[in-house]
Amino acid sequence: MKKLAVFASGTGTNAQKIIDHFSLPGKTAKVSLVVCNKPGAGVLQIAAKANIPVLLIERDQFFKGDAYLANLKRDEIDFIILAGFLWKIPQALIDAYPRRIINIHPALLPQYGGKGMYGNFVHEAVIAAGDSESGITIHYVDEHYDHGDIIYQAKCPVDQNDNAESLSKKVHALEHRYFPEVIEKVINEAGE
Repeated sequence: MKKLAVFASGTGTNAQKIIDHFSLPGKTAKVSLVVCNKPGAGVLQIAAKANIPVLLIERDQFFKGDAYLANLKRDEIDFIILAGFLWKIPQALIDAYPRRIINIHPALLPQYGGKGMYGNFVHEAVIAAGDSESGITIHYVDEHYDHGDIIYQAKCPVDQNDNAESLSKKVHALEHRYFPEVIEKVINEAGE
């Protein structure tokens, strides 16, 4: 049974879908840890309800210390899943988990990625550019924001009457539908 650590900073809707997916019978992985950098984030309640341990992290140890690698190793974490986690991943974790850190981005990378491109900032940029489609990108994490090898993309149309909020709903639907399945596929292929 592979152990997953889900890193999240916010409400935790993607974390909830991942937890639900890997709680089903017959799965080869489970969410063993939720890692969060914001006290009071909604994802903490989701973890508590699912009886999943939480690691609340702080900036200095994450970026200047051991990046909590000792905690992840102690808990025998096999994969790190970023589900709305807004901090850049330190090199120590990238080195310790090569091609085992997976992120989801609310746009079709390589467009609309990078520092500061998250949430409605992304959707506003897509609409301002007049793009006819947007979507999600699931990718491996490397040392650059939103840059690692792409694993999967799904698209949705951008309608003329869309705003950031309506586009966000379309993109969230894609995230919730595909992210847990793609994570499972990556884990199963890595185990072969």
